[in-house]
Amino acid sequence: MTNKTSNISILLNGLIKENPTFVLLLGMCPTLGTTSSALNGMSMGLATAFVLVCSNVGISLLKNIIPDKVRIPAYIIVIATFVTIVEMVMQAYIPALFASLGLFIPLIVVNCIVLGRAETFAAKNSVFRSMLDGIGSGLGFTFALTLLGAVRELLGTGKVFSLALYPESYGILVMVLAPGAFIALGYLIAIFNKLKKA
Repeated sequence: MTNKTSNISILLNGLIKENPTFVLLLGMCPTLGTTSSALNGMSMGLATAFVLVCSNVGISLLKNIIPDKVRIPAYIIVIATFVTIVEMVMQAYIPALFASLGLFIPLIVVNCIVLGRAETFAAKNSVFRSMLDGIGSGLGFTFALTLLGAVRELLGTGKVFSLALYPESYGILVMVLAPGAFIALGYLIAIFNKLKKA
């Protein structure tokens, strides 16, 4: 029972207690740069989640083989492999979305969340627990980016996932521009932390 509880807590840790965006404030570049819509936010979050899960599993498998002196470059090579897979699949099957996310897909390689989870968790735990950690952190990041994108899209254009809820002429233009990302993120962090303490 204790092992089951600890596995569940690992999974939930990235969603709530150590949410990469709302609590740890990691990965701010893609968070602010790709969340002009809910679809973009969700897509970036899912791409990062895939890389997180796969790199955590890969690094956990290789942790005893990788020499300590070259562990960071080795982790980056493992992460870059999965980022390349995501990039090639997106470019082949969803080119419009790939063009929309642009440079932020290759930047997953140096995302603090991915490298941080590799160093602090995957390198010290079993494959299964590392996979759970990747899923939890990945879902937490995806939730945060989707929510931020939905709020910005709704306030800026009157739509969520391109579904019109009110006329676009009533939208607040600043919300779909760069300053709107900071404003919406600040309010969402405040709300998230208030709910967490309640």
